[in-house]
Amino acid sequence: MIITKKIEKALNEHLALEMNAQYNYLSVASWCELEGYEGTAKFFYKQSAEENTHFMKFFTYINEMGGHALVPSLKAPKYQFKSIQEAVEMGLAHEQKVTKAIYEIATLAKKDGDHATEVFLTFFIDEQKEEEVQFKRILDKIKLIGGGPQSLYYVDKEFEKLSAATTGGKKRKDKGEGE
Repeated sequence: MIITKKIEKALNEHLALEMNAQYNYLSVASWCELEGYEGTAKFFYKQSAEENTHFMKFFTYINEMGGHALVPSLKAPKYQFKSIQEAVEMGLAHEQKVTKAIYEIATLAKKDGDHATEVFLTFFIDEQKEEEVQFKRILDKIKLIGGGPQSLYYVDKEFEKLSAATTGGKKRKDKGEGE
């Protein structure tokens, strides 16, 4: 086995966070769609797909490194929200939790001299920084634009721009997924 049981356990525990994020974003996207926030729904559908990609990267890494990736069980995500702001705040809180978990695994890998896992996690450390910054900026825009009915139209348009931008812009690192 290339990875230790301790690292394998930590990575398997992390799988639940990635899958939870995927399901949470999928749930937010569905709620947004029902509420008429089409641009916001597109953004969260893309976020969900990205989290699935991250989940699969961790999953295959565990198996490639001689561990046994385990599919986590999850409870159903929240499916009703008071506002877009509440959904984004939930997203930010979850991204911060994921960041903390990745840092803890990276620290464990460094302590154990697991250089392969340290290198593997570098992508995710960078990715988490981008995710947290993105969610903080979105919250700042929501607060700036406001939450009234006309304001929500502009918020939704901002999400639509973000959704289009993540297709070829911010998520450029994911282009090499198959490499």
